[in-house]
Amino acid sequence: MNKALLPLSAAVLIALSACKPADAPQPSTDGAPPASTPAASSPAAQPEPGEASGQSTSSPLASFKGYGDLTLGSTAEQAKQAWGGELNSSTPSEAGACYQLTPKWATDKADVAFMIEGDHFVRYDVTTSSEVAPGGGKVGMTEAELRALYGAKLQAIPHKYVEGGKYLSVEAAGGAKLVFETDADGKVTSWRVGLPPQIDYVEGCA
Repeated sequence: MNKALLPLSAAVLIALSACKPADAPQPSTDGAPPASTPAASSPAAQPEPGEASGQSTSSPLASFKGYGDLTLGSTAEQAKQAWGGELNSSTPSEAGACYQLTPKWATDKADVAFMIEGDHFVRYDVTTSSEVAPGGGKVGMTEAELRALYGAKLQAIPHKYVEGGKYLSVEAAGGAKLVFETDADGKVTSWRVGLPPQIDYVEGCA
C-alpha cells in the first residue's frame, strides 16, 4: 500500500468511529425500573359503603326482631336497659297489664311507642314519616307503593274504624308481624311491628 495514503485512511476511520450511535441502555438485572420510569402512585382512598351515594351507612332502627337494641320478647327491665336513656311511661291499670314506654325525644308521645304487656316488650308503634319500617315502608306511602315493596306477602283487611281504610300486614319468620294502617285515600298513617296477639290490638293498650 502507498505509504502516502496511510494518514488519509486513519482519518476516515476516526470519522466513522465518531458517527457510531451510543450503546442503548441495558435493562436492569436487579428488577428495579429504569430511573426514568415514574413510580406507581398509591391507590386513591375508597369511600365507605353508602358514602358515594350520600346514603347513611347506619342500619335502620326498625326490624322484625325489635327496635334498635330493644328485642321483642325481652322483659320490660331488659328493654329499658337496652334503650339506655330516659323513657316516659304510661301507668298500667294493674300488674302485668298493657302500657307504653315512649322516648323523651319523641315530638309527640305517639311518634314511637313501645308496648309492654305481661312485663315483656311485645310491640312498637310508629306514626312519623322519619322512621322506615322493615322492608322500606313508611308513613305517607300509598298502598300501591307498599305492594311494589312487599309484593304478594302484603295481606289486606278492612280497617275497623276508618271507612275505606285498611290494615296491610306482612308476616315474618318467627311469628313477628308488620302492620300498616291506611286512611280512606289509601295512604299509610301509622305502622307497627310486634308479636301475637298484641300486634293485632287495633286500639293499642286502650
